[in-house]
Amino acid sequence: MIANSRLYSATVEAVATIVLGCRSEDVMTISEGLLPEFDQEMASARRTLERIPEDKLAWKPHEKSMILGRLAGHVAELPGFGVAAISTENLDFASRPAGSKPLVAESQKHVLEIFDQKVAEMRAAIAKTSDAEWGKEWKLSAGEKVFFSGPRIMAVRRMVLNHIIHHRAQLGVYLRLNDVAVPSVYGPSADEGR
Repeated sequence: MIANSRLYSATVEAVATIVLGCRSEDVMTISEGLLPEFDQEMASARRTLERIPEDKLAWKPHEKSMILGRLAGHVAELPGFGVAAISTENLDFASRPAGSKPLVAESQKHVLEIFDQKVAEMRAAIAKTSDAEWGKEWKLSAGEKVFFSGPRIMAVRRMVLNHIIHHRAQLGVYLRLNDVAVPSVYGPSADEGR
């Protein structure tokens, strides 16, 4: 792992020097580059969570789909996985404490409180992570089944940020199917921002 971190740091230095014509200390860190995107995506996710209809938390569009309350809870809890990806070498779902259960939103207030707490924790973790730490290996598994193994930065991008974006969009569909206004995310929605 240390060899990978050194190789990663050397690669960043070389690319910055060749492509940008400057040394890596003259270029923003990975954390500095990631935080503005993180802030924007979390603000969009929060706007979506603010609209969950409390009278539809048990609703689901299909028998194989999550209920709306579970989907909202999943969006709210995912930044906590980001903290784990940054602060540990691995996360093994098979080692979860007995009786631990996925979060199901009980209300807008409930899910927003948890989301805000997890986002603040993840933001603080991102801010203090060095480029060398971002290059270290991280693994997500359930016993022997490996879901992800690779550099920590890719774990945070793929397994956390992209995962939140995916489920936020899915939650937007749930809102639309329940005649709830869908918030503007990357531009106007059919309901706002026009």
